[in-house]
Amino acid sequence: MKFGLFYEHQVPRPWDERDEGVVFEEALEQAELADRLGIDCFWLVEHHFLEEYSHSSAPEVFLAAVSQRTKNIRLGHGIVQMPPQFNHPVRVAERISTLDQISGGRVEFGTGESSSGAELLGFGINPDDKRAAWDEGLRVALRCMTEEPFTGHRGQFVTMPPRNVVPKPRQKPHPPVWVACTRRETIHLAAQYGIGALSFAFFDPEEARLWVDDYYTTLANECIPVGDAVNANLACVTSFMCHPDAAEAVARGAEGANFLGYSLGHYYVFGRHRPGQTDLWSEYLERRAEQGYDPEAVTAAVARDIGLQAKAMQDGTTGLRGAMGTPDQVRDYLRRYEEYGVDQVILSSSAGRNRHEHVCESLELFAREVLPEFQDREEKREREKAERLAPVIEAAMARKPATDHPPLDPDCEISALPRADADRDESMKFHRWLDEYATKIVGGEDVSKRLA
Repeated sequence: MKFGLFYEHQVPRPWDERDEGVVFEEALEQAELADRLGIDCFWLVEHHFLEEYSHSSAPEVFLAAVSQRTKNIRLGHGIVQMPPQFNHPVRVAERISTLDQISGGRVEFGTGESSSGAELLGFGINPDDKRAAWDEGLRVALRCMTEEPFTGHRGQFVTMPPRNVVPKPRQKPHPPVWVACTRRETIHLAAQYGIGALSFAFFDPEEARLWVDDYYTTLANECIPVGDAVNANLACVTSFMCHPDAAEAVARGAEGANFLGYSLGHYYVFGRHRPGQTDLWSEYLERRAEQGYDPEAVTAAVARDIGLQAKAMQDGTTGLRGAMGTPDQVRDYLRRYEEYGVDQVILSSSAGRNRHEHVCESLELFAREVLPEFQDREEKREREKAERLAPVIEAAMARKPATDHPPLDPDCEISALPRADADRDESMKFHRWLDEYATKIVGGEDVSKRLA
């Protein structure tokens, strides 16, 4: 099983003009550390307008910085907002391909559609259209990465003439594709599309088993790949903080983990937000128990010395716990995910007001005492998985319709604007002038005055 790190770039109020920069710099340092320690992937979200919860509105810029400060860790867009009103698919293809080139082929192309009214309505997107917009944006972006040239598209959300979109990605035919999943039906869709399922929901390994079984059964029976390769993987997120003393692990991690959960609920489920005014951190401190994000419930679970679970409960209140505990507790918890077939666990510890030094200490302890045994098993697991899935993937690729890559119009050409003007006006005089202009440039003549 592989391991990733999960980042939202949270900036709880009150903040000053330096705080965002501090959050970014600490995350870069944590990425460098994770790379040295052998963590597999660094996942970073894309969100807009979600104050305190996520100040990561340009992940492609941040991941480019990570690419130059690391050597091996994969760069996970977790995720790119794919409806074209957020990001035109040509620009997505260009950014993903550029990052893939400068990183030496380390991009994981996570995709999503958003479920936040603040984001969707802020960009003029009808929530009823977001799934169709994600689908169309994703298909066009993948075609832009693989077709030479892209042969054009006319759809509900994107109309684009043929163009050769450059650069192309280093990974062929394109980087591994994922989709963000918060519900089981989206995991099912991921398998139908032949892409990885990024489950950004907090659930226990035993629940994950049902999702894994459905994902791989669907992949075998229903998959028609959306791209030109199948990425058969299921990943899930868990809260994380590792320390030799379980109570100290919770003291260092539980408040931040539960702020992440609470702030997610605020923007996606129950909140009323006043831009620039709502103090989400204060609201969390006041209301966290009633909304089910109580760090005290996690603290009480430590006192009862029960095994790690995604959520802890005490006196009717709940709180997120996950992989917060000693190395032995964390190891046993993660083994359960591995046993039930999860391909990657993504560890979330940089949240709320969790301290940078505690996050780094936790990662170092995890890498020293927990990670090695999973790494020892990973090569064999990957080899056996590849052998098992080879006929499944071959059958899925055979189902992909040729119409996914429509042919290029044989008469397609792009005329410079002056040449197009000459064509439109049927002006042979203008054509002769343009031909003469080109001849003089080739001959080395200074033609700047002709332009004037």
